[in-house]
Amino acid sequence: MSSFNTHRRRVYDERLPARARHANLRSCLVSFAPYGFRATYHHLCFSAGIPRDPEKDPGSLLRAVEELQDARQLWLADERAYVIRRREEKARGSRQTASEGTWRGRQRGWGKIAYCPEPTIHPDEPLPVVVERVLRSSLPPDQAVALTCRVCGNRGDTSAWHDGYHSIHQLCGQCGVSLAVEQADAPDPLLAAAHSRRWKDIWRLRSEFPRDSA
Repeated sequence: MSSFNTHRRRVYDERLPARARHANLRSCLVSFAPYGFRATYHHLCFSAGIPRDPEKDPGSLLRAVEELQDARQLWLADERAYVIRRREEKARGSRQTASEGTWRGRQRGWGKIAYCPEPTIHPDEPLPVVVERVLRSSLPPDQAVALTCRVCGNRGDTSAWHDGYHSIHQLCGQCGVSLAVEQADAPDPLLAAAHSRRWKDIWRLRSEFPRDSA
């Protein structure tokens, strides 16, 4: 599979049609998506104002991929620092990761720093701002298990979101980040179908975004 940087270079390649460059932007999200693939894609479409026909504003693709790149650089720096720290701890004989109340205790998958299961509900600040805030966050021991949002600081204000299959997320009532997840009693096929239709509209750029003149 091609790397993030390979796909990013293709987004910049003006020899490629805008649709192909847009497809490479989406491929970048396979490697790094702070809100999860769907919510990060929706955020970038919104923040960069990607139109239904990317040919009408190819620059929007550059705005999107650079916002993602800036956030990724912060994450990579944090990953490097973490690896160095763990090596030093192991050299001192500590094999267990210390509980520091950091974001890593809530990490869900590769690069999911502030997972938002509902693609249209996510923080609206620039990705680098949100990512840096989460990477620097640390909850005291008495709050580490509580429903405290590292993005906006909200605590206790949540809403339940059923994915239509097997999970119910407790979303931050302020920014939509998943603060907890539990097993659903039963799937909801109608809800799952509605979520699927909404996602297809987003995927195909049928949703309305700023600067969209289509």
